[in-house]
Amino acid sequence: MRIDKYLWCVRYYKTRNMVTEACKKNHITVNGITAKPSKEVFPTDKITFRKDQITHIITVLDIPDNRVGAKLVDIYRKDETPAEAFEHLELLKLSKQHYRKTGTGRPTKKDRRDIDEFGNEIIDEDEIE
Repeated sequence: MRIDKYLWCVRYYKTRNMVTEACKKNHITVNGITAKPSKEVFPTDKITFRKDQITHIITVLDIPDNRVGAKLVDIYRKDETPAEAFEHLELLKLSKQHYRKTGTGRPTKKDRRDIDEFGNEIIDEDEIE
């Protein structure tokens, strides 16, 4: 089975076109070799690809006939992605939320003045010491 079809069948990508684009950008490797979308995959092949700032590592266990349900995906692949990668993603999400709440839009003039004043207070305290 082609790699673009395989990754689509095991639900890592929403469309085959997305997999094809990832292959063209050299984001997908099979057994350490950069893969084209037409690359054939076989059981025991190790696929490495980068998606959503996580480097996924999977081993092909079996080849599905068609796109499978989410509950059946584990029959066809073994996920060997380290847990630290997912923890790192959570930290990135938390750091983005720390600065500004989601959905609040751009800072207003008052928000900008408050930010500038806060920065000036820190500088003034450093100069005093």
